[in-house]
Amino acid sequence: MDCKEFERLIPDFVSGKLDFRELKRFTEHFGQCSECQEELTIQFLVTEGMQRLEEGSAFDLQKELHQRLEESKKRVRLHDAFLRTGLALEIAAAGALAACIVWILI
Repeated sequence: MDCKEFERLIPDFVSGKLDFRELKRFTEHFGQCSECQEELTIQFLVTEGMQRLEEGSAFDLQKELHQRLEESKKRVRLHDAFLRTGLALEIAAAGALAACIVWILI
């Protein structure tokens, strides 16, 4: 993912609208690109900060951004684990089916 594509996804990340594929690419890119980390921080602080000021609530936006990124990474890991488990089950089912077919033919 290049920086322009990343910047286009920042509003969707802030609002929690990225699907798992986009979220995975987003978190991977964010971990490697300091320029994009800075842009995300700025956009998050402005977007969330303005909303919180309007609400009149207290906030620690740096902490919230860090928590949101950590939660996103956890969601990606959970989703990947789910996909790997599903693949393993499909392979096991195919093996069992093949064994049944061989047993029937013998």
